[in-house]
Amino acid sequence: MIAAKLTNARTPDPARAAVDAESTEGMLRMNRTKVIVDFLTALLLLIPAAPLILVTMILVRLTSKGPVIYTQIRLGHGGRPFTIYKIRTMCNNCEQLTGACWSVGDDPRITSVGRFLRRTHLDELPQLVNILRGEMSLVGPRPERPEFVGQLEAVLPRYRERLTVRPGVTGLAQIQLPPDTDLSSVRRKLICDLHYIEQMNLWLDLRVTACTALGLVGIPYATSCRFFSVPRLDDFSWTPSRVQTS
Repeated sequence: MIAAKLTNARTPDPARAAVDAESTEGMLRMNRTKVIVDFLTALLLLIPAAPLILVTMILVRLTSKGPVIYTQIRLGHGGRPFTIYKIRTMCNNCEQLTGACWSVGDDPRITSVGRFLRRTHLDELPQLVNILRGEMSLVGPRPERPEFVGQLEAVLPRYRERLTVRPGVTGLAQIQLPPDTDLSSVRRKLICDLHYIEQMNLWLDLRVTACTALGLVGIPYATSCRFFSVPRLDDFSWTPSRVQTS
């Protein structure tokens, strides 16, 4: 179904109007429920997360110059900009000369401690504050930088639909695919994100969260996804090459 929408994104279909309206209302109800569940969950997670955040902040302070908390503007629900919080994993002011750009494999800008934090995703823990502020959800599409969104919308149909829900600290795409490095990687994640938005429910959120937690202690995501029957990109009947690029 998603493949058909991707390849026919600009073709109007009046017969689907009533179904789409009902789907939109259902998404609004789910979004309201998620706000409450996310807030309570973030409060509970802050109890064990607080000492971990403190330890990682000390490690960053001792091993590199610059602030320990890194802030960046991202686009959230409805395209509204917000400030995301992370523990800094790169050299301070690393984009001063290059401007906004994606990280690449073996990126020399990443510090030694930063590599560990990224691998374990401990650098994302301060985003529990973003959840408490109502800017993010525990599970959802990863928020993108405004510098990239316009470019991606121009080549990827339906890319902006990712903004119909609050962005997540983790998500269906994040537990299966590495961080974005180029347009091809964004295409693959877009398919996961659209699938999540169409199938969004608390049971799916619980399974994705469980896979994320197990990943933090070294359990491969592929193993936990199979155990919890999480929808996987390899199981989809369509491929990212079918996403339009023009």
